[in-house]
Amino acid sequence: MKLSHIIGLVVVAITIGIIVSSIGNSSTYVTFKEAKELSLSGKDKAIHVVGELKKNESGDILGMNYDPMTNPNVFEFRMIDSLSNEALVIYNNPKPADLEKSEKIVIVGQYKENHFAATQILLKCPSKYDNKETLDGGKTTASITTNR
Repeated sequence: MKLSHIIGLVVVAITIGIIVSSIGNSSTYVTFKEAKELSLSGKDKAIHVVGELKKNESGDILGMNYDPMTNPNVFEFRMIDSLSNEALVIYNNPKPADLEKSEKIVIVGQYKENHFAATQILLKCPSKYDNKETLDGGKTTASITTNR
């Protein structure tokens, strides 16, 4: 075999190894119910849960506890996942800026005992386009403004 063939085979083998190892380290998207089941079965792999902050009928956020004067590295909030399962989330870092404005939240971590221990919070930023409806002589028109 030529040296170039051997080098090519080594490169292919390394590439396959990298792909297989990255697939093994990737986390999955689950609900709080599935996260709890994974925790009870002993799986300690990081998982993603997508959801929203718990709010009342008037849109006020419920169950958010953060006191930076007492402990700036403990942030607790209630979150509802995509299937309407609710859980307490504890994040041992400062509260992310603009969390209240975020449409969707993705938390990464593991379910522990009676709460979800988040190691990361990813925010879906509010749309940069604001749909504003105006009435113009009985006609409804939509205008889009950009926030720059």
